[in-house]
Amino acid sequence: MFMFLFLVVALVVVVGAVTLSVVGGGDSAALPEVAPERLRDPLPLDRPLHRGDVEALRFPLTLRGYRMADVDDALGRLGAELAERDARIADLEAALAGARSTAAPSLEKPAEEDHR
Repeated sequence: MFMFLFLVVALVVVVGAVTLSVVGGGDSAALPEVAPERLRDPLPLDRPLHRGDVEALRFPLTLRGYRMADVDDALGRLGAELAERDARIADLEAALAGARSTAAPSLEKPAEEDHR
């Protein structure tokens, strides 16, 4: 019986202490709201992305993983840069193919004339 009373008193003391610390926080009251963590090192806007930019990219953690808006922004930027580079590569390959096709007949003609 003595043990039961001791446990009840200890439970009341613990519940009272927790209640006082939560409700009556004194001058400090509740903790102030913390601003949500944002992406510290966003991708640079003033130049094309490099491999190091992508490797250095770190997203802040939230309750369920990463902030979706930060990840969506980064993926959108990377997708736009890749599409721009793919278009530039296609343009350069087309120009190279055009240059090769115009240069190939001019190289063959002198060779044919030398055999005559």
